[in-house]
Amino acid sequence: MQAIQTKFAGAWRLISLERPDATGNVHRVDCSGLFVFTGDGHASVQVMERSPLTAPSAGPQQYSAGGYEASWGTYKVDESTHTFTFHIQGALVRSLIGKDLPRTYEFSANRLIVKSTRSDEHWRVVWERY
Repeated sequence: MQAIQTKFAGAWRLISLERPDATGNVHRVDCSGLFVFTGDGHASVQVMERSPLTAPSAGPQQYSAGGYEASWGTYKVDESTHTFTFHIQGALVRSLIGKDLPRTYEFSANRLIVKSTRSDEHWRVVWERY
């Protein structure tokens, strides 16, 4: 196992999710969630909005349906670029299946900060190790 993967391995609870609304203003989403990484390269994420919007979230890619996001698959870390790629094998939003979702990451104490690598996505998620 790569040394960097040992930093990911474990269960992480969602601390905050920030994303832009339809007008481009970034706001904090009232939600909870869990991201689990295994040491052998598997991952699963679930996020539930407490008061889901009736319309899909603004942005080029839809990750949730009805205020709920769930997907699982494998991940690979590139320590040199501070990115990991989440390969989706199963998801509530079926258009995600088979996609590779590259993400930037940063560790800060017991927290993992994740952002999209896409220039047209401006969300940020902070996870804290259980």
